[in-house]
Amino acid sequence: MGEKNRYSDEELQEFKELILEKLGKAQADYEMYKNSITMGDGNDTQDTSPTFKVLEEGAATLSKEEAGKLAQRQLKFIQHLRAALVRIENKTYGICRETGKLISKERLRAVPHATLSIDAKNNQR
Repeated sequence: MGEKNRYSDEELQEFKELILEKLGKAQADYEMYKNSITMGDGNDTQDTSPTFKVLEEGAATLSKEEAGKLAQRQLKFIQHLRAALVRIENKTYGICRETGKLISKERLRAVPHATLSIDAKNNQR
């Protein structure tokens, strides 16, 4: 028997469940970051004295910038996971876009949105 050119429907289902789990956590994290930027969680300096307010404004600005970067990164991760779900539906999930060979299951379990095999990724450097 020759080399497999795609994962079986059962294997794809296994990866889909893994991705959906990671997607749920990523979306929850994204909402948390978004709320910290908009102060939607209610923890702000509105009810503290003016002295503390001045000291906390600098920290709050830095914290908002950090949360913004984390939210942006999380959103990108969510988009990659959604794209992986589309590849599962198209039955092209797990196929390296450089070599056309299957990406190892170990790599896909670690990085479920991977589109390159380890070899192809190393060759990019």
